[in-house]
Amino acid sequence: MRNITTGVTDEIDLACGMSGSHEFIFTLVPIVYGCNFVIGIVGNSMVVAVIYCYMKLKTVANIFVLNLAVSDLTFLITLPMWATFTATGYHWPFGEFLCKASAGLVIFNLYTSIFFLTALSIDRYLAIVHPMRSLRLRTVLYARITCVVIWLFAFVLSVPTALIRDVHHITNYTKVCGILHPTVENSMILKKLLLAISLMKSLLGFLVPFVIIITCYCLIGRALLGARQIQKSSRSRDDEVLRMLAAAVLAFFLCWVPHQVFHLMQMLTQLSLERNCAIIEIIDTAMPFTICIAYFNSCVNPIVYGFVGNNFRKNLMRLLRCSPNGVRVSHPSISSKMSALSFRASEGLSLTAKSKASSEEK
Repeated sequence: MRNITTGVTDEIDLACGMSGSHEFIFTLVPIVYGCNFVIGIVGNSMVVAVIYCYMKLKTVANIFVLNLAVSDLTFLITLPMWATFTATGYHWPFGEFLCKASAGLVIFNLYTSIFFLTALSIDRYLAIVHPMRSLRLRTVLYARITCVVIWLFAFVLSVPTALIRDVHHITNYTKVCGILHPTVENSMILKKLLLAISLMKSLLGFLVPFVIIITCYCLIGRALLGARQIQKSSRSRDDEVLRMLAAAVLAFFLCWVPHQVFHLMQMLTQLSLERNCAIIEIIDTAMPFTICIAYFNSCVNPIVYGFVGNNFRKNLMRLLRCSPNGVRVSHPSISSKMSALSFRASEGLSLTAKSKASSEEK
Protein backbone atom coordinates (compact mmCIF):
# COMPACT_ATOMS: atom_id res chain seq x y z
CA MET A 1 0.00 0.00 0.00
CA ARG A 2 1.13 3.56 -0.55
CA ASN A 3 -0.05 6.90 0.76
CA ILE A 4 -1.74 9.48 -1.42
CA THR A 5 -1.71 12.02 1.42
CA THR A 6 -0.20 12.11 4.87
CA GLY A 7 -3.51 12.53 6.71
CA VAL A 8 -4.98 9.47 8.35
CA THR A 9 -8.51 10.36 7.39
CA ASP A 10 -7.69 11.10 3.75
CA GLU A 11 -8.07 8.52 1.04
CA ILE A 12 -5.25 6.06 0.39
CA ASP A 13 -4.46 4.02 -2.66
CA LEU A 14 -3.64 0.30 -2.64
CA ALA A 15 -0.65 -0.84 -4.68
CA CYS A 16 -2.33 -4.16 -5.50
CA GLY A 17 -5.93 -3.01 -5.26
CA MET A 18 -8.43 -4.55 -2.84
CA SER A 19 -6.77 -7.99 -2.89
CA GLY A 20 -8.68 -10.79 -1.20
CA SER A 21 -12.04 -9.09 -1.85
CA HIS A 22 -14.35 -11.91 -2.96
CA GLU A 23 -18.09 -12.31 -2.52
CA PHE A 24 -17.79 -15.81 -1.09
CA ILE A 25 -15.51 -14.44 1.66
CA PHE A 26 -18.00 -11.70 2.47
CA THR A 27 -20.74 -14.35 2.78
CA LEU A 28 -19.05 -17.39 4.29
CA VAL A 29 -16.65 -15.85 6.83
CA PRO A 30 -19.33 -13.85 8.73
CA ILE A 31 -21.39 -17.05 9.06
CA VAL A 32 -18.40 -18.89 10.53
CA TYR A 33 -17.71 -15.96 12.85
CA GLY A 34 -21.33 -16.08 13.99
CA CYS A 35 -21.13 -19.81 14.72
CA ASN A 36 -17.87 -19.35 16.60
CA PHE A 37 -19.46 -16.56 18.61
CA VAL A 38 -22.52 -18.58 19.65
CA ILE A 39 -20.65 -21.82 20.40
CA GLY A 40 -17.81 -20.04 22.16
CA ILE A 41 -20.02 -17.82 24.32
CA VAL A 42 -22.23 -20.74 25.38
CA GLY A 43 -19.36 -23.17 26.00
CA ASN A 44 -17.07 -20.81 27.88
CA SER A 45 -19.96 -19.36 29.91
CA MET A 46 -20.87 -22.86 31.03
CA VAL A 47 -17.26 -23.52 32.05
CA VAL A 48 -17.19 -20.33 34.13
CA ALA A 49 -20.59 -21.04 35.71
CA VAL A 50 -19.81 -24.67 36.58
CA ILE A 51 -16.42 -23.88 38.11
CA TYR A 52 -17.76 -20.89 40.03
CA CYS A 53 -20.92 -22.59 41.31
CA TYR A 54 -19.78 -26.14 42.00
CA MET A 55 -16.06 -26.80 41.60
CA LYS A 56 -14.70 -23.58 43.13
CA LEU A 57 -11.15 -22.27 42.76
CA LYS A 58 -9.49 -24.77 45.05
CA THR A 59 -7.20 -26.47 42.54
CA VAL A 60 -4.54 -25.16 40.18
CA ALA A 61 -6.20 -26.73 37.13
CA ASN A 62 -9.57 -25.11 37.90
CA ILE A 63 -7.94 -21.67 38.21
CA PHE A 64 -6.16 -22.00 34.87
CA VAL A 65 -9.26 -23.37 33.09
CA LEU A 66 -11.42 -20.55 34.49
CA ASN A 67 -8.94 -17.89 33.34
CA LEU A 68 -8.71 -19.56 29.94
CA ALA A 69 -12.49 -19.40 29.58
CA VAL A 70 -12.58 -15.73 30.64
CA SER A 71 -9.83 -14.97 28.13
CA ASP A 72 -11.85 -16.57 25.35
CA LEU A 73 -14.97 -14.67 26.39
CA THR A 74 -13.18 -11.30 26.26
CA PHE A 75 -12.13 -12.07 22.72
CA LEU A 76 -15.45 -13.53 21.54
CA ILE A 77 -17.30 -10.26 22.22
CA THR A 78 -15.35 -8.71 19.33
CA LEU A 79 -16.49 -11.31 16.79
CA PRO A 80 -19.78 -9.55 15.87
CA MET A 81 -17.77 -6.47 14.86
CA TRP A 82 -15.36 -8.51 12.74
CA ALA A 83 -18.32 -10.34 11.18
CA THR A 84 -19.92 -7.01 10.28
CA PHE A 85 -16.59 -5.74 8.97
CA THR A 86 -16.29 -8.73 6.61
CA ALA A 87 -19.96 -8.89 5.60
CA THR A 88 -19.91 -5.25 4.45
CA GLY A 89 -16.90 -5.79 2.19
CA TYR A 90 -14.21 -4.78 4.69
CA HIS A 91 -15.96 -1.60 5.76
CA TRP A 92 -15.40 -0.57 9.40
CA PRO A 93 -18.27 1.54 10.79
CA PHE A 94 -17.36 1.35 14.50
CA GLY A 95 -14.79 4.14 14.79
CA GLU A 96 -11.11 4.40 15.62
CA PHE A 97 -11.24 3.38 19.29
CA LEU A 98 -13.07 0.09 18.68
CA CYS A 99 -10.72 -0.60 15.76
CA LYS A 100 -7.71 -0.37 18.05
CA ALA A 101 -9.43 -2.15 20.96
CA SER A 102 -10.73 -5.04 18.84
CA ALA A 103 -7.38 -5.61 17.13
CA GLY A 104 -5.64 -5.47 20.50
CA LEU A 105 -8.09 -7.96 22.04
CA VAL A 106 -7.48 -10.45 19.23
CA ILE A 107 -3.74 -10.51 19.93
CA PHE A 108 -4.38 -10.31 23.68
CA ASN A 109 -6.47 -13.49 23.47
CA LEU A 110 -3.83 -15.15 21.30
CA TYR A 111 -1.22 -14.70 24.03
CA THR A 112 -3.42 -15.34 27.08
CA SER A 113 -5.00 -18.45 25.54
CA ILE A 114 -1.69 -20.02 24.58
CA PHE A 115 0.00 -19.01 27.83
CA PHE A 116 -2.78 -20.57 29.92
CA LEU A 117 -2.65 -23.74 27.80
CA THR A 118 1.09 -23.85 28.43
CA ALA A 119 0.57 -23.29 32.16
CA LEU A 120 -1.95 -26.16 32.21
CA SER A 121 0.53 -28.41 30.42
CA ILE A 122 3.31 -27.60 32.90
CA ASP A 123 0.90 -28.15 35.81
CA ARG A 124 -0.12 -31.54 34.44
CA TYR A 125 3.53 -32.49 33.96
CA LEU A 126 4.39 -31.58 37.55
CA ALA A 127 1.27 -33.28 38.93
CA ILE A 128 1.84 -36.57 37.09
CA VAL A 129 5.62 -36.91 36.79
CA HIS A 130 6.65 -35.12 40.02
CA PRO A 131 3.53 -35.26 42.24
CA MET A 132 5.31 -35.06 45.61
CA ARG A 133 8.19 -32.72 44.80
CA SER A 134 5.86 -30.22 43.10
CA LEU A 135 3.43 -29.81 46.02
CA ARG A 136 5.09 -26.58 47.16
CA LEU A 137 4.81 -25.05 43.68
CA ARG A 138 1.34 -26.28 42.76
CA THR A 139 -0.62 -24.15 45.23
CA VAL A 140 -3.63 -21.90 44.70
CA LEU A 141 -1.58 -18.83 45.63
CA TYR A 142 1.11 -19.54 43.04
CA ALA A 143 -1.54 -20.32 40.44
CA ARG A 144 -3.22 -16.96 41.00
CA ILE A 145 0.12 -15.16 40.83
CA THR A 146 0.86 -16.98 37.57
CA CYS A 147 -2.49 -15.86 36.15
CA VAL A 148 -1.80 -12.22 37.05
CA VAL A 149 1.62 -12.41 35.39
CA ILE A 150 0.11 -13.97 32.26
CA TRP A 151 -2.60 -11.27 31.99
CA LEU A 152 -0.07 -8.45 32.43
CA PHE A 153 2.51 -9.94 30.07
CA ALA A 154 -0.11 -10.59 27.38
CA PHE A 155 -1.43 -7.03 27.76
CA VAL A 156 2.06 -5.58 27.25
CA LEU A 157 2.58 -7.74 24.16
CA SER A 158 -0.78 -6.70 22.66
CA VAL A 159 -0.38 -2.93 23.15
CA PRO A 160 1.84 -2.39 20.05
CA THR A 161 -0.77 -4.07 17.84
CA ALA A 162 -3.47 -1.74 19.14
CA LEU A 163 -1.26 1.32 18.66
CA ILE A 164 -0.44 0.65 15.01
CA ARG A 165 -4.09 0.05 14.08
CA ASP A 166 -6.22 2.84 12.66
CA VAL A 167 -9.20 3.55 10.41
CA HIS A 168 -8.24 4.34 6.82
CA HIS A 169 -10.41 5.66 3.99
CA ILE A 170 -9.94 3.54 0.89
CA THR A 171 -12.73 5.30 -1.03
CA ASN A 172 -15.38 7.85 -0.15
CA TYR A 173 -17.59 5.16 1.35
CA THR A 174 -15.12 2.40 2.44
CA LYS A 175 -13.26 2.67 5.73
CA VAL A 176 -10.85 -0.11 6.68
CA CYS A 177 -9.53 -1.03 10.13
CA GLY A 178 -5.90 -1.72 9.27
CA ILE A 179 -2.31 -1.03 10.21
CA LEU A 180 -0.80 2.43 9.92
CA HIS A 181 0.51 3.32 6.48
CA PRO A 182 4.14 4.34 6.13
CA THR A 183 5.18 7.88 5.30
CA VAL A 184 8.56 9.18 4.24
CA GLU A 185 9.37 10.03 7.84
CA ASN A 186 8.32 6.82 9.61
CA SER A 187 8.77 4.20 6.89
CA MET A 188 11.81 2.44 8.39
CA ILE A 189 10.60 2.68 11.99
CA LEU A 190 7.17 1.28 11.09
CA LYS A 191 8.68 -1.58 9.09
CA LYS A 192 10.92 -2.56 12.03
CA LEU A 193 7.98 -2.34 14.42
CA LEU A 194 5.82 -4.55 12.19
CA LEU A 195 8.65 -7.07 11.93
CA ALA A 196 9.08 -7.14 15.71
CA ILE A 197 5.33 -7.63 16.25
CA SER A 198 5.22 -10.42 13.67
CA LEU A 199 8.21 -12.21 15.18
CA MET A 200 6.72 -12.00 18.69
CA LYS A 201 3.43 -13.36 17.39
CA SER A 202 5.18 -16.32 15.74
CA LEU A 203 7.68 -17.07 18.50
CA LEU A 204 5.94 -16.15 21.77
CA GLY A 205 2.44 -16.73 20.41
CA PHE A 206 3.04 -20.16 18.90
CA LEU A 207 6.46 -21.75 18.48
CA VAL A 208 7.87 -21.51 22.02
CA PRO A 209 4.59 -22.50 23.79
CA PHE A 210 4.08 -25.34 21.32
CA VAL A 211 7.56 -26.75 22.03
CA ILE A 212 6.88 -26.54 25.79
CA ILE A 213 3.47 -28.22 25.45
CA ILE A 214 4.82 -31.03 23.26
CA THR A 215 7.74 -31.59 25.63
CA CYS A 216 5.44 -31.77 28.67
CA TYR A 217 3.06 -34.22 27.05
CA CYS A 218 5.87 -36.42 25.78
CA LEU A 219 7.33 -36.63 29.30
CA ILE A 220 3.84 -37.32 30.70
CA GLY A 221 3.28 -40.08 28.16
CA ARG A 222 6.62 -41.69 28.97
CA ALA A 223 5.83 -41.63 32.69
CA LEU A 224 2.38 -43.13 32.16
CA LEU A 225 3.70 -45.88 29.91
CA GLY A 226 6.31 -46.74 32.54
CA ALA A 227 3.70 -46.85 35.28
CA ARG A 228 1.40 -49.00 33.14
CA GLN A 229 3.97 -51.81 33.13
CA ILE A 230 3.58 -52.01 36.91
CA GLN A 231 -0.20 -51.48 37.12
CA LYS A 232 -1.93 -53.33 34.30
CA SER A 233 -5.37 -52.69 35.83
CA SER A 234 -5.18 -48.94 35.22
CA ARG A 235 -4.68 -49.26 31.48
CA SER A 236 -8.15 -48.09 30.43
CA ARG A 237 -8.02 -44.93 32.55
CA ASP A 238 -4.43 -44.24 31.44
CA ASP A 239 -5.55 -44.51 27.82
CA GLU A 240 -8.40 -42.09 28.48
CA VAL A 241 -6.05 -39.48 29.95
CA LEU A 242 -3.56 -39.94 27.11
CA ARG A 243 -6.37 -39.43 24.58
CA MET A 244 -7.41 -36.25 26.38
CA LEU A 245 -3.87 -34.89 26.35
CA ALA A 246 -3.45 -35.84 22.68
CA ALA A 247 -6.72 -34.08 21.84
CA ALA A 248 -5.54 -30.89 23.52
CA VAL A 249 -2.27 -30.86 21.59
CA LEU A 250 -3.99 -31.75 18.31
CA ALA A 251 -6.61 -29.01 18.71
CA PHE A 252 -3.91 -26.45 19.49
CA PHE A 253 -1.85 -27.51 16.48
CA LEU A 254 -4.67 -27.75 13.94
CA CYS A 255 -6.26 -24.45 14.92
CA TRP A 256 -3.14 -22.29 14.88
CA VAL A 257 -0.72 -23.79 12.33
CA PRO A 258 -2.59 -22.64 9.16
CA HIS A 259 -2.79 -19.06 10.41
CA GLN A 260 0.83 -19.01 11.51
CA VAL A 261 2.00 -20.32 8.12
CA PHE A 262 0.16 -17.61 6.17
CA HIS A 263 1.16 -15.03 8.78
CA LEU A 264 4.81 -15.95 8.09
CA MET A 265 4.21 -15.60 4.34
CA GLN A 266 2.58 -12.22 4.93
CA MET A 267 5.56 -11.09 6.99
CA LEU A 268 7.96 -12.11 4.20
CA THR A 269 5.98 -10.14 1.61
CA GLN A 270 6.08 -7.09 3.88
CA LEU A 271 9.87 -7.32 4.04
CA SER A 272 10.18 -7.72 0.28
CA LEU A 273 11.16 -4.61 -1.66
CA GLU A 274 8.96 -5.55 -4.62
CA ARG A 275 5.24 -6.25 -4.37
CA ASN A 276 4.07 -9.50 -5.96
CA CYS A 277 0.35 -8.89 -6.31
CA ALA A 278 -0.38 -12.55 -7.19
CA ILE A 279 1.11 -13.82 -3.92
CA ILE A 280 -0.55 -11.02 -1.95
CA GLU A 281 -3.90 -12.01 -3.50
CA ILE A 282 -3.43 -15.63 -2.38
CA ILE A 283 -2.45 -14.60 1.14
CA ASP A 284 -5.28 -12.07 1.52
CA THR A 285 -7.79 -14.63 0.24
CA ALA A 286 -6.63 -17.43 2.52
CA MET A 287 -6.03 -15.32 5.63
CA PRO A 288 -9.74 -14.86 6.61
CA PHE A 289 -10.25 -18.63 6.57
CA THR A 290 -7.10 -19.35 8.60
CA ILE A 291 -8.31 -16.74 11.10
CA CYS A 292 -11.66 -18.56 11.31
CA ILE A 293 -9.84 -21.79 12.14
CA ALA A 294 -7.67 -20.06 14.73
CA TYR A 295 -10.70 -18.41 16.33
CA PHE A 296 -12.36 -21.81 16.55
CA ASN A 297 -9.79 -22.70 19.21
CA SER A 298 -11.82 -20.56 21.61
CA CYS A 299 -14.71 -22.98 21.05
CA VAL A 300 -12.60 -26.13 21.32
CA ASN A 301 -10.99 -25.25 24.66
CA PRO A 302 -14.15 -25.82 26.78
CA ILE A 303 -14.72 -29.17 25.05
CA VAL A 304 -11.18 -30.46 25.51
CA TYR A 305 -10.55 -29.17 29.03
CA GLY A 306 -14.06 -29.36 30.44
CA PHE A 307 -16.66 -31.50 28.75
CA VAL A 308 -14.50 -34.64 28.54
CA GLY A 309 -14.62 -34.93 32.35
CA ASN A 310 -17.42 -36.98 33.85
CA ASN A 311 -17.63 -34.77 36.95
CA PHE A 312 -17.84 -31.64 34.83
CA ARG A 313 -20.75 -33.14 32.89
CA LYS A 314 -22.50 -34.06 36.14
CA ASN A 315 -22.07 -30.54 37.51
CA LEU A 316 -23.19 -29.09 34.18
CA MET A 317 -26.40 -31.10 34.35
CA ARG A 318 -26.93 -29.88 37.92
CA LEU A 319 -26.46 -26.31 36.70
CA LEU A 320 -28.91 -26.76 33.82
CA ARG A 321 -31.45 -28.32 36.18
CA CYS A 322 -30.90 -25.45 38.64
CA SER A 323 -30.13 -27.77 41.52
CA PRO A 324 -30.23 -25.99 44.90
CA ASN A 325 -27.00 -25.43 46.76
CA GLY A 326 -28.37 -27.20 49.77
CA VAL A 327 -28.10 -30.62 48.13
CA ARG A 328 -24.61 -30.01 46.85
CA VAL A 329 -22.45 -33.11 46.81
CA SER A 330 -18.71 -32.93 46.94
CA HIS A 331 -17.26 -33.56 43.49
CA PRO A 332 -13.67 -33.69 42.40
CA SER A 333 -12.30 -30.92 40.23
CA ILE A 334 -11.77 -30.94 36.48
CA SER A 335 -8.36 -32.47 37.07
CA SER A 336 -9.66 -35.32 39.30
CA LYS A 337 -8.80 -38.07 36.86
CA MET A 338 -5.35 -36.66 36.30
CA SER A 339 -4.78 -36.14 40.03
CA ALA A 340 -5.69 -39.74 40.75
CA LEU A 341 -3.49 -40.82 37.90
CA SER A 342 -0.63 -38.73 39.33
CA PHE A 343 -0.58 -40.92 42.44
CA ARG A 344 -0.70 -44.14 40.42
CA ALA A 345 2.00 -42.96 38.05
CA SER A 346 4.33 -41.92 40.88
CA GLU A 347 3.56 -45.16 42.74
CA GLY A 348 4.39 -47.12 39.64
CA LEU A 349 7.62 -45.23 39.14
CA SER A 350 8.63 -45.78 42.77
CA LEU A 351 7.82 -49.48 42.48
CA THR A 352 10.00 -49.66 39.41
CA ALA A 353 12.86 -48.02 41.29
CA LYS A 354 12.41 -50.40 44.26
CA SER A 355 12.38 -53.45 42.01
CA LYS A 356 15.63 -52.32 40.37
CA ALA A 357 17.22 -51.73 43.77
CA SER A 358 16.20 -55.15 45.08
CA SER A 359 17.54 -56.88 42.00
CA GLU A 360 20.86 -55.11 42.44
CA GLU A 361 21.06 -56.23 46.09
CA LYS A 362 20.54 -59.83 45.04
